[in-house]
Amino acid sequence: MRDHRKLEAFQLAHQLVLAIYRVTAAFPSHELFGLTSQMRRAAVSGAANIVEGSARRTEADFLRFLDISFSSLREVGYYIELSGDLEYLSTTASEELTHKQSVAAQKLAALIRYFRS
Repeated sequence: MRDHRKLEAFQLAHQLVLAIYRVTAAFPSHELFGLTSQMRRAAVSGAANIVEGSARRTEADFLRFLDISFSSLREVGYYIELSGDLEYLSTTASEELTHKQSVAAQKLAALIRYFRS
């Protein structure tokens, strides 16, 4: 078993979750069960799947959960873009979140490549 807290990919994904929760708190109330919920769930899934994969015994299982995490992080990227287009996020907030999402996804992709090689 691995300690997920030591993985930089997890640390970045966790920071993204915190940022998503902060910005979505200001989204319109009619989005509470729509975009707000979807965006938060995808962000949490990105971090949580790294945690769950780290607890698996085999490397194959670990990689499967990392792949799921990567997909969730990419999904968050779309929700950030959509939120900006809907003007729920300022340009600055959208750019900051996009950067966090991109860095987290890149770090996770590198981790996946490392374990696949």
